[in-house]
Amino acid sequence: MPEEKIVLSLKNISKKYPGVQALDDVSIDFREGEIHCIIGENGAGKSTFIKMISGANEPDSGTITFMGKVYNTMTPRLSKELGIEVVYQEFNLAEDLSVAENVFLGNEIRKNGMADMKTVEKKAGELFKKMKVNIDCRKTVKELTVSYMQFVEIAKALSRNIKVLILDEPTAPLTEDEVDKLLELVLDLKRQGYTIIYISHRLGELFRIGDRVTVLRDGKKIITDDIKNMNTDKLIAYMVGREMSFEYPKRTHEIGNVVFEAKNIIADKVNNISFSVRAGEILGIGGLVGAGRTELIRAVFGADIMHAGHTYLDGREIKIKHPKDAVEVGMGFVTEDRKRQGLLLEDSIQANISLAILKKISKMWVIDRKKESEIAEAQKEALRIKTPSLDVAANSLSGGNQQKVVLAKWLAADCKVIFMDEPTRGVDVGAKQEIYKLMNELAEQGIAIVLISSEMEELLGMSERLIILHEGNMMKKLSKEEFSQETVLQYASGIQ
Repeated sequence: MPEEKIVLSLKNISKKYPGVQALDDVSIDFREGEIHCIIGENGAGKSTFIKMISGANEPDSGTITFMGKVYNTMTPRLSKELGIEVVYQEFNLAEDLSVAENVFLGNEIRKNGMADMKTVEKKAGELFKKMKVNIDCRKTVKELTVSYMQFVEIAKALSRNIKVLILDEPTAPLTEDEVDKLLELVLDLKRQGYTIIYISHRLGELFRIGDRVTVLRDGKKIITDDIKNMNTDKLIAYMVGREMSFEYPKRTHEIGNVVFEAKNIIADKVNNISFSVRAGEILGIGGLVGAGRTELIRAVFGADIMHAGHTYLDGREIKIKHPKDAVEVGMGFVTEDRKRQGLLLEDSIQANISLAILKKISKMWVIDRKKESEIAEAQKEALRIKTPSLDVAANSLSGGNQQKVVLAKWLAADCKVIFMDEPTRGVDVGAKQEIYKLMNELAEQGIAIVLISSEMEELLGMSERLIILHEGNMMKKLSKEEFSQETVLQYASGIQ
């Protein structure tokens, strides 16, 4: 590949945080009109590397070359001026503004000093047409589905004169159909000549769209190669540093009596749904985005209003008006949005682990710090949470380790039933297997687990039974013998 075809090149980039070598002498180049995938376990250095490109962080050493010009460091403003845009996993949208206003947010079009909404809507419409996305630019962002919010983020990036587009886990919150649409858009952007840096834990996507792939591990670059020279087993071996076959853990223990039961639940987007889960069982809840899966669990946990229905724990009816009521009777909830709902990001790991048991470890409103520390340390060891100290803030951890802290919080609370909403979203294949193993161990201890997942293989691989929802309605209950992707998709799509 001729030198002039290299748009962006990072050479000998190193970055150290207290106790952690985030990047260690990493060199990668990115070619014009290619999709270059970057993968690695959580904590491998992917996010730090992207922050070097975007100017969010400065490297301790190394250089960044863009279109032949060398920079010792990058700033957010310079990065944008050069034509580099990042679409992060967490959306950065103003939900009360229109789609068109969001596309040009920070890059407003004005006429006589005033916002020119007619031109804004026209140009936004042209941009979405070019992207082959059918969307009403006058709608507010809060009216959109998650997948369309993702398209708005990409349109916002493309509204600037960009050359490099970085996509950080763009399909994490999407269903399989929505993933197909997004990947087709990414391929189309490549055909238009954009250089795309693509980060994903879903290895199958790399083989569908990638040209080259770079694997990071423990802050080091392990390999860069054409994707055609790779397969899934090779990639996993490079990521974790050893041969590793992926399979769901086998369960041989007996399933016990019903632990939790919900009858005739009515809530927003939930229409008269009943289900039960037994001791040692993993009950899966399937359905497309908008089916009412999360709304059902939030209602029975007291996070949302339950308009009608009854809930029972160990055969005794319980009244759950607030999440604290659920916690007090032995219920836990691993939410799908760990950053906004599962963690106090600015607080320490230790403080997060003890959140659900403060009443148990306090006397006269004073927390027993020794007991808190002992419990947090035990959970850290049990879940293999990678951190230099329990005193560091939760936001300093990788996504997979953050998810382990969320799980640790509920394990410390000795729950009888745990609801897990997308428990492996945004975590790498190694962390996934650790979470699956942990779920298996919890089931063997007699804990009842309710699993919501948008990943079909995960749902089928981890569940003993399934209930399938469509637009707030119960469509079907499936036993293990009835499992198949076709059957699940049929009922999830509303086909009887």
